Amino acid sequence: MAVAVEHDQRRKKILEKALAVFIDDGFENATFQKIADRCGITRTILYLYFKNKKEIFTYSLKQLLLSVEESINLIIIDESLTSIEKITKVFFVVFKKLEQNHQLLYVVLNYLLHLSKGDAEPPAGSRTEGSKGRNFPAPEMRVRRRTVKFRRILSSMLIQGVKSGELKKTSIKTAADYLYSFLESAIFQLTVLKRKDLSELNETVIFAVKQLGADG
Repeated sequence: MAVAVEHDQRRKKILEKALAVFIDDGFENATFQKIADRCGITRTILYLYFKNKKEIFTYSLKQLLLSVEESINLIIIDESLTSIEKITKVFFVVFKKLEQNHQLLYVVLNYLLHLSKGDAEPPAGSRTEGSKGRNFPAPEMRVRRRTVKFRRILSSMLIQGVKSGELKKTSIKTAADYLYSFLESAIFQLTVLKRKDLSELNETVIFAVKQLGADG
């Protein structure tokens, strides 16, 4: 058990230092050797924890997404909260998680932007089949899946709110798209504008969600 704990702690430290390399050099220019050097270990030792830099990058992203998902699930099952409170709280939690991991978010955004321009061709074996026959690299596919899942979560909460009479009868898709735009705004503010305080966006979300209420 102690060995497993020590292994996980070492992986966590490697991830933290690897993130600094990704931030400094970008995903494309970051190398396994640079990550090993930043960690003060050899490539051979680094291979004991990760197969390549893509796995390090993907694991970092996975940890963030799972953490967000777990927090959202706790809110969803909380029967003491109204639909409006759940939706609002979900955004607060997501914003907080993004704020705490804004550096990783910045790296991910740049990685995806390079992919969209065709500048970052992933290594062989790293591609995953996507929609309409298109292949997506594993990290991009993970983001896409979680994006779709978050929209579904929003839709589910909206449907429940309408059924309970707490929310207005409206187009669920339109309402979900409307709310999702606040997540995109948060990502833009954290990565492009490099803002660390999302209090104004929190206030906007409170106002927006209230407008969806039956009495809004």
